[in-house]
Amino acid sequence: MLRNLRKVSFFLIVLAFAACTNQKKQNYSEAEISEASEKLNQYFEEQFEIEVQESPMMQTQLGRKTNYGKWDDFSHLRYADELKEARKRKDYLDKIDPNSLNEETNLSYRLYKRQVYNEIEDYDYRFYDYPVNQMFGYHTRLPAFLINNHRIDSIADAKAYISRLKGFTKAFKQVIGGIKIREQNGIIPPRFVFEKVLDDCRNIIKGKPFEKSENASTLLEDFKGKVDKVEIDEDQKVKLIREAELALVEHVQPAYLSLIEILESQQKRANSDDGAWKFPKGDKFYSLALKRTTTTDMTAEEIHEYGLSEVTRIQGEMEKIIKEVNFEGSLQDFFDFMRNDEQFYYENTPEAKKKYLADARSIIDKMRGKLDDLFLTKPKAKIKVKAVEAFREKSAGKAFYQQPAPDGSRPGIFYVNLYDMKAMPTYQLEALAYHEGIPGHHMQIAIAQELKGIPQFRKFWGYGAYIEGWGLYSEYLPKEIGFYKDPYADFGRLAMELWRACRLVVDTGIHHKKWSREEGIEFYKKNTPNAESDCIKMVERHIVMPGQATAYKIGMKKILDLREKSKAALGEDFDIKEFHDVILLDGALPLDVLESKVDRWIEEKK
Repeated sequence: MLRNLRKVSFFLIVLAFAACTNQKKQNYSEAEISEASEKLNQYFEEQFEIEVQESPMMQTQLGRKTNYGKWDDFSHLRYADELKEARKRKDYLDKIDPNSLNEETNLSYRLYKRQVYNEIEDYDYRFYDYPVNQMFGYHTRLPAFLINNHRIDSIADAKAYISRLKGFTKAFKQVIGGIKIREQNGIIPPRFVFEKVLDDCRNIIKGKPFEKSENASTLLEDFKGKVDKVEIDEDQKVKLIREAELALVEHVQPAYLSLIEILESQQKRANSDDGAWKFPKGDKFYSLALKRTTTTDMTAEEIHEYGLSEVTRIQGEMEKIIKEVNFEGSLQDFFDFMRNDEQFYYENTPEAKKKYLADARSIIDKMRGKLDDLFLTKPKAKIKVKAVEAFREKSAGKAFYQQPAPDGSRPGIFYVNLYDMKAMPTYQLEALAYHEGIPGHHMQIAIAQELKGIPQFRKFWGYGAYIEGWGLYSEYLPKEIGFYKDPYADFGRLAMELWRACRLVVDTGIHHKKWSREEGIEFYKKNTPNAESDCIKMVERHIVMPGQATAYKIGMKKILDLREKSKAALGEDFDIKEFHDVILLDGALPLDVLESKVDRWIEEKK
């Protein structure tokens, strides 16, 4: 009842605002609106460029080679500077009348202002994270950045790579300073994190030139491989490789040893309290984390209950497949069958891993051939399928996507983690490829980057519920045009959705209801067919990334609800291709803004 009243009140407010907007717009001429919009868009570009200039790493990601030998500032002191900048932007934006702007610029204004206000509000929680954890962190981020982003096309590029190797000393000193401040504020990772991140750190400083070995270390192998492809004299290559070896020994190794030292020290003081509730003002922080992730006002309790209801519904869909394949036994028996039957798993061999990667490419290629049935707009950027690098595969997630360079110099990358082949069942591969590749993250992110006529910030900013909601929606979409012909693959699709429904339950369970790590693992083991290693990794991900995993199902639900709403309103005039353009052609959006956009499209179509 209360929820319905809130919806009615909100609707009336929207109508009043729209009427007020129309009335006020009459006070501005078309020329004034054009001038104000142009001025504000210029401001957005200037602010975007300021942020780019402050980030050598972003410059590299954008395909630029300015400040090519530098790292970003990782010092905690930057937070105060960022707050000061956010307040300046707030003051500027507060003076603008949104009614003086055209529709597209008005949207940009609302998105930018919202982000600035969020940044100011979030300042109190700037230390509420773990800068080094098993999912991500500077210890793996910097090596992965060099491997995947730093191209070497010349001697100057190689020198810049070496400069970045030397920069590990300063970068890790800043990271360690931030880790110490967090501990002073009562924020220290739970005990299980340390063994994993220490392994990752030690992996980076294995092999040549750190020790006598026939095998080159991860970074040396990357540097040598890139330098070998550059058309320069062999003497110059040898000299560059020696310089890199020296930088690795004198800067990278000591930096990691310093990080290992502080992590080993913290490991002795860590405990098994896993939830964000353990932080000072932890309940407020988690509520804010859910709000930022979902871009809704759903409470932890509401998300938890929705997750439980979806677990029940999806398991009911699975029961139908059990009957279809004539399996005799319960759902739990079928889960055991799917976990253990050899037909669903490749062997843990180099040849089998190559076949898995080839199968992923084949699935993406087949889906690419059907895009015209579903989309008007397709991305130009290419996509590459790649195994997670050995140095981080033990702790990294199951699969993830890395965006392409906007200038086309680097494709999007669909990463798959082949460390444990028992955690990568073949019956889930189809849905996984759709989610991370096409029509999932690659399409959505690449299209956003290629959009014309919108400010740069809208091409690169992200909203978790929108991005991951689209990814999960993209797992379901191919079924509607005849994919998932194998019932086991369709079961895999349902298993992946079930996994995301369980995330709603376990994330809120750990951070709101104070579940233990073990309780979370047991819930996954009982309710999904996934391998135990999968369940452990997922719960540990929840713990170090509070709220993040709630994005998927909340976002998917909104997109499907908006699609059904559009179909009901438009009837035969509904066009799935147009609907997808409406969803994709403004970049990532908060879910409430996305809903407003779809509502406008419906009215225009009518």
